[in-house]
Amino acid sequence: MPPFKNAWQSLKAGVRFDAPSVSIYYCAVMSDRLPTYIEPIQLADKRGELSGLLPLKSLDRLGDLLLNDDGSVEVRLFFSRDGRIPKIDGYLKANLQLQCQTCLQAVEWPVDIQIRLGIVTTIEQANRLPEAYEPLMVEEERLLLKDIVEDEVLLAIPTFPRHQHNCFTKKTGVNGLDSFEKAVESPNTNPFSILAKLKKTGDL
Repeated sequence: MPPFKNAWQSLKAGVRFDAPSVSIYYCAVMSDRLPTYIEPIQLADKRGELSGLLPLKSLDRLGDLLLNDDGSVEVRLFFSRDGRIPKIDGYLKANLQLQCQTCLQAVEWPVDIQIRLGIVTTIEQANRLPEAYEPLMVEEERLLLKDIVEDEVLLAIPTFPRHQHNCFTKKTGVNGLDSFEKAVESPNTNPFSILAKLKKTGDL
């Protein structure tokens, strides 16, 4: 089978378009049926759809927060236009192994994120987006798909992940005996919330 035909079949498995004309550029496959780079505005014009699995091992920034980087992020994205606004709708799902900040043991953290991004090229466009959209700034025609996914997952992770049940840390008392006390709870704030604020204000 000619190489071009193989590439085209790989492309059709990962990217679907309503329009018949598709650039062979999208054949750069990063994981199961997902391209490494995307051109979001072109995908919106062609009403493209992306679905597949993105390995957690490929997400470097997220990996620093994981106790175990086995597994993947399920990605389902739909590109279209709302009037003149190119947009991305969809969802991301994953089960992450984080470190509980109370007992320092593994805690499973399910992530189920609804995506609604408005694709913009200027701060002025970002400021004019309806409130229903988060801005996705596109400074070049193509973007790394994993960067978009990783940013959204990071925003969903709290600073202090904890088990839902009470867990305790062991403390050695002055008499040499071990005692247990409940660890001080910290609010589930997100270190990447500043990223969301910057995306809103256009300072990013």
